This record gives sequence, C-alpha cells and structure tokens, in this order.
Amino acid sequence: MRAVPGRKSAPMFDLHCHLLPAIDDGARDVEMALAMARMAADDGITHLACTPHIYPGLFENDAQGIVRGVEALSRLLREQEIPLQLGYGADIQVVPELLPRLRSGLFPTINGSRYFLFEPPHHVPLTNLSRFVSDALSAGFVPIITHPERLSWLGEHYEVFLQAAEDGAWIQLTAGSLVGRFGDNPRYWAEKMLDDGLVHLLATDAHNTRSRPPLLAEGESAAADILGQEEARRLVYDRPAAVWRNGDPAQLPLPPGLCGGFRGRASNRSINGGLLQRLFGRRG
Repeated sequence: MRAVPGRKSAPMFDLHCHLLPAIDDGARDVEMALAMARMAADDGITHLACTPHIYPGLFENDAQGIVRGVEALSRLLREQEIPLQLGYGADIQVVPELLPRLRSGLFPTINGSRYFLFEPPHHVPLTNLSRFVSDALSAGFVPIITHPERLSWLGEHYEVFLQAAEDGAWIQLTAGSLVGRFGDNPRYWAEKMLDDGLVHLLATDAHNTRSRPPLLAEGESAAADILGQEEARRLVYDRPAAVWRNGDPAQLPLPPGLCGGFRGRASNRSINGGLLQRLFGRRG
C-alpha cells in the first residue's frame, strides 16, 4: 500500500520508525530510507522519531550512534527537500541493564525526554512487567510499551497490560495493526485495546515501503471509527507532540478508559489513578 503523493492531511507525529539505514532490520540502505521519508511526508507525518532496535547481542546500537545517524539523514532530507523533521530514540528490548543505561545516557529516550520505547519479547511472557513499570516511573521515566497487540502471549496476560496502563505506562499500537496488515489476531487486540480506552499513541513501526510502510493516517481513521475523531487526533498528534517536547504526563489528557465515566469495556474496572499521577502530580 502506498501513500498518495500530495495527500492533504492534518499533521502527525510518528514516534516509532526504523528509518535509519543499515542499522537494524529497518531501511536497508539510504535509498530506502529516503523513499520511506517521502512516503511518511506524503501521508501527513511532519515529525518522525528514528527508533532503531537496541537488542544486546543482535543490534548493538547506542544513543551516540543513533544521534549521529539522525543528523546525517536529516542533512539528506534537507538536500532532497523532503519536509520531515527527525528526532531520535530507540526500540529497546527489556534487559536487566535497561534502567542503568537510560540513566547513563547510553540508551536513548525520545529526544532526550523522560519517555522511552520498550519492546516486550514477542513470544515469552514478561512476568515482571509491573515491577519494571514501577521502577521506571520511580526513576523519573515514562515507559511506552510498543505494539502489545502483536505479542503472541497477550491473550492470556491481557490484565498485565491493563494494570501497566493504570500504573502509568503508556500503550503504543502499530497503525497497520488496525487495518489488518499483521493479520486478524493483532487487529482484534488493537481494536479491543482502543475500545477499552487504554491506548495513548499510534505509530507506524515502519521498516520498509511495502509490508511495513510509514503510514499513520490509516490508523488514525480506523481509531476514529472506534473512539471518535477527537481522541484519534490525540493518538497521532496531541500526545506524541507532547512526548516530542518532553511534556508533563500529568498535564495531558488520559486515554478514556483511564478516566472516570468511560462507557467502553474498561468502564467496569476500578481506576485508581496509578503510580504516574502519584509521582508527577494530579491534573486539576
């Protein structure tokens, strides 16, 4: 599926994209990175965080190398007149040394903010997720859980993610999941998490121009069918823009399932405000 050149779309922020060339399993070379950047810009994405994998033993990336790559690619985008502002971060596997390396700056947060992406294992349940979220928040970070809808073990551990969201972790879905790009099961869970009002962000998690393209507007449209246009805009603009500038999470609108009075399937759960509000203060 290709973006339509010259598409008119409201601005969007993509906080999860494997755009940097030859650094992980994303863009294989500069030519592909430029093609992906053009596609993203045509889709209405104005700001895009380059977030390659950090997976010790497989993708040994670090903040310094990622920032250098973003600076080099940004120069190429200017030369090619591609209207896309780049930021940096990483899609970080949950490893024991994650928090120490975030504190030291070896692992990057999104643009040096308090927010960071972390990727649970795809096929092995993360039994200590609640403790990890608590430790990260206590250290002053806000963890963004990437693409939980695509985890093979989500169905048997859905409550773990409900609790993580209530405690203050952010949930990020892949836009393509909502249009069936990853199959029926991820689409079902993506729609359920939206319907339960637990999702903070949509992102492309793009790796190429074909099977995993940098298209976000299709996800916003699918989310609007479930939640309405106002909340769909928050998923691709308001909240990701706040992350980009390191906005205070306590001053941002919560997903509807984490607020009182929501009538989705999450409305019958007990909402306690979570650790995030206790750490960063409650909104007035």
